[in-house]
Amino acid sequence: MTFWLLALAALMFGLYNVFIKVSSDHINPVLGAVVLQLVAAVVGLGLLGHLAMRSGEALQVSSRGLFLAACAGVAIGLVEILTFAIYGRGLPVAVGNPLIIGGSLLVTTLVGILLLRELVNPLQLFAIALIGAGVGLLALAAAR
Repeated sequence: MTFWLLALAALMFGLYNVFIKVSSDHINPVLGAVVLQLVAAVVGLGLLGHLAMRSGEALQVSSRGLFLAACAGVAIGLVEILTFAIYGRGLPVAVGNPLIIGGSLLVTTLVGILLLRELVNPLQLFAIALIGAGVGLLALAAAR
């Protein structure tokens, strides 16, 4: 089941970036991000309502969870604005998306290892190094 959830998440994240790219020439970056977030909120509220009605159980929540979710919201809101602005300047999605995603993978991996004390094996470290090399090469080619 986890594989299918991962595949669906990857598909939706890829489509998310494609839709931002295609719309970026037709909308102000901040307005585009607001529309995107409003639609995401409506979808999320609909799913939350469905879950609440279906299960009838109280939802798990804590002040720490709410704070961290809000921090993630700030981060993704800024990412969306920046992504609209980046694609609006003509960067192809085939280059911009791997740079953004690859760079974010490196950041999250470092945070996971250094701050969250997550363990990675040598093969995983090698794969992360390959991602870093790929991001570096792609950025170098994009700068030319």
